[in-house]
Amino acid sequence: MSDLTYLDSVILGIVEGLTEYLPVSSTGHLTIAEKVLGLPIDDPAITSYTAIIQIGAIVATLLYFWKKIVTMVKDFFGGLRRPELRSEPPFKLAVAVVVGSIPVVIAALLFKDLIKGPLRSLWVVAFALIIWSGVMWFAERRHAQLVARHEDKVGDGTVSPADGVFIGLMQCFSLVPGVSRSGATISAGLLRGLDRVTATELSFFMAIPALVGAGLYEMKDVNFSVVGAGQLVVGTVVSFVVAYASIAWLLRFVKNNSLMVFIGYRVVLGLVLIGVLAAGVMQAT
Repeated sequence: MSDLTYLDSVILGIVEGLTEYLPVSSTGHLTIAEKVLGLPIDDPAITSYTAIIQIGAIVATLLYFWKKIVTMVKDFFGGLRRPELRSEPPFKLAVAVVVGSIPVVIAALLFKDLIKGPLRSLWVVAFALIIWSGVMWFAERRHAQLVARHEDKVGDGTVSPADGVFIGLMQCFSLVPGVSRSGATISAGLLRGLDRVTATELSFFMAIPALVGAGLYEMKDVNFSVVGAGQLVVGTVVSFVVAYASIAWLLRFVKNNSLMVFIGYRVVLGLVLIGVLAAGVMQAT
């Protein structure tokens, strides 16, 4: 008998799909949801379950951006053979994604025990939600200054390999529950002078290798007596459907809006979580 019910899997799938691409921390929200559902948040089987259902969100990204991804991959391999293609935006974007994905892989392997151990605490989630909100606020302010001073250089949609390196390094902070991978990468893109739509799309593209790698790595810890094969499928499918809708909504939202609404939400959630933990209503681990 599985410890994870189908209702649990639907709830976790919704939380994963909704928060994976919004800059509010999917890991943080999943940790909170697991605790509310009475699941052991430090159980390797539960941790691997939430990592694997992320693949549903990745499939949603692949389908939503299929044409762009095909062009990017084609131009990347074409640029390896033909130097004249290396100055084209799709090639530069592909290189940015590749080099930007390396730091988080190295960091995840080096600090895997810390990530799956001491950092799996709701205290960490609460403070990370609040502290990283400050980084996002600074990125928004800095981006506004860049637009005001160099409007002709902001918003052309061009991404460089140097952008990929910087954003990739910032993505490493997302290994801390509560920071948010999309929050880290979008903020980094804004700091590099990218427009919000380009920074957001790049965040989606960089999620593909990061989350697929995490999902494949965690498969070794799957315990079907705890999570159940059916529940794993349900969670992944629900994650896919909700993530697809989330991607479409977020891209429309960032065209004309800043990240301030997410920053406010993160701060409020972090403060509420601190209050709940301090009052002993909920245990941190």
